[in-house]
Amino acid sequence: MADSLYEKLGGEAAISKVVDYFYELVLKDDTVNQFFKDTDMEQQRRHQTKFISFALGGPNQYSGKSMAKAHEGMKLQEVHFQAIVNHLHDALAHFGISEGDIDTALTKVATLKEDILNK
Repeated sequence: MADSLYEKLGGEAAISKVVDYFYELVLKDDTVNQFFKDTDMEQQRRHQTKFISFALGGPNQYSGKSMAKAHEGMKLQEVHFQAIVNHLHDALAHFGISEGDIDTALTKVATLKEDILNK
């Protein structure tokens, strides 16, 4: 049986490092950083690590809001979604994740697009 992408990437500890770097990139980007101005970033990082871990085949520790609920009222557009996808790509690449595995992860993220945009 093949390892899940979660296991292949190194589990929650490795994903936590990717998430930390991802938010470094996001918070430097004026396209999307305004969406995090009133956010407790430590809590956001923990929450996102659990969510991404689960999304990549790890244990289900995610108990947050649905994607639609979490992004309600934000009115996110394609440009915002694409910026986040680009930063996630770059964060995964920064830690030496192969393009094939990055594509797999981003394909999973793409399935959430409809629940995130224009809410």
